[in-house]
Amino acid sequence: MKEEEAAGGRVGDRSTRYLKLQARALVALAACAVIALLWLCHEVFVPVALALLFALVLSSAVEALHRRGLPRSLSAVLMLVTLLTIVGMTLSAVAGPAQQWFAGLPQTLQTIERKVRPLRKALSRIEQLTSRADALASASTEAQHNSPPAVPTAAAPVSAADVLIETRSGIVSTITVIILTLFLLSGGAPMLARMVAAVATDVHATHALKVIEAIRSELGRYYGTIALINLALGVATGLTMMLLGLPNPFLWGTMAAVLNFIPYVGSATTLVVLSVVALVCFDSFGQIAAVMASYLALATIEGQIVQPLFVGHRLELNPLLVFLAVWFGGWMWGIAGITIAVPMLVALKVAAEHSARGQPLVEFLSPGKLRLRGSRGRRSPETG
Repeated sequence: MKEEEAAGGRVGDRSTRYLKLQARALVALAACAVIALLWLCHEVFVPVALALLFALVLSSAVEALHRRGLPRSLSAVLMLVTLLTIVGMTLSAVAGPAQQWFAGLPQTLQTIERKVRPLRKALSRIEQLTSRADALASASTEAQHNSPPAVPTAAAPVSAADVLIETRSGIVSTITVIILTLFLLSGGAPMLARMVAAVATDVHATHALKVIEAIRSELGRYYGTIALINLALGVATGLTMMLLGLPNPFLWGTMAAVLNFIPYVGSATTLVVLSVVALVCFDSFGQIAAVMASYLALATIEGQIVQPLFVGHRLELNPLLVFLAVWFGGWMWGIAGITIAVPMLVALKVAAEHSARGQPLVEFLSPGKLRLRGSRGRRSPETG
């Protein structure tokens, strides 16, 4: 009898494990299907995602104006007009210097080639040491290259119709984002309450509204603070480049402020661009090194002192996950995906903090020390 019960228990365990494996496989297939759908239909989903992001970031300011007696719809219009005005003025200010740099790109490339020529000569000596190995490798594959080389086909010229189609698509997407953001900001919490209550029970609706409110509040506070910090970094970068004699300092300060919204990748890109510009504009190695060192110092102070001081450590994310999210977002949705990647991680962490079973996800998204689970389900001491 006991043997039969033991056998039945083993069969039950196997069936339970099999059902769990089936459930995990279905979840993986569903995730792949969702990713494929988001990638294929990006023209539809990108404006919606950007509108949700802008609405979450701007909602705190809209609610603050609404609490002061201003209608929510008027507050939303005022915030959008202010934001669009700031963006338009910034683009107008940097358009001239940017066009000058793009117009002088051939001369810039020639200047870079002339200045790096000594380094190329030094590298050519190293290449000579490997020339014999290359000759042996080419001799072994000589028979494969006896066929006449294929004639490269010229790239099709870009027509005016293609430019008009792309321009029209960009304009339609921009208008869609503005309209959706306006609707989301104007509706606010009452609209979310009606939508959630229509598809969930009272308990689940209340919890969902609390999570949405937490995400809205945290994202608004987080990115509002980040925007002020990046603005200060842009001003400091522009003033430093002006003191060092780099032309168009406003352009480089604006670039530093905008790109710094992208963690790690943005500051690295700014450093590379400033180094290239210094290489073109200066002949002295000391001046080039001063440009690089000054921006490195500013970025280090911003990332290691200013941001932790004003933002805090609660919403910090694992750097590896941030880099992977930015890379994956750029691969799937381009610039829009890069813009959305980090806010999605922040929102996911905030939602996990307000969930009864979200602590493992919070620890997974957080940087620094990890908690390892013991073989008996107990947590082991923190390890560095």
